[in-house]
Amino acid sequence: MNIYVGNLPYDLTEEELREAFTDFGDVISVNIVKDNFSGLSKGFGFVDMDDEVAAEAIQALDASALKGRNIKVNKAKPRGVRTHRRKRD
Repeated sequence: MNIYVGNLPYDLTEEELREAFTDFGDVISVNIVKDNFSGLSKGFGFVDMDDEVAAEAIQALDASALKGRNIKVNKAKPRGVRTHRRKRD
């Protein structure tokens, strides 16, 4: 299952994010999304885990503190299904 993780500390490494999830089972992959130009974290990422352990990890880690920030953890939406923000005038 692909898991969305938001409100990440900007200095968090992919290895630190992996460690937060390994208590619940094997982590297949971790990806912190970075800005194309600056290379800095955008404050969110994705963790891929087996479905059996992913639900437990989501429930346990959602709204938990990670390096001083309360992270948002939920099942990632398929790439084609996103809510669009309204443009400001």
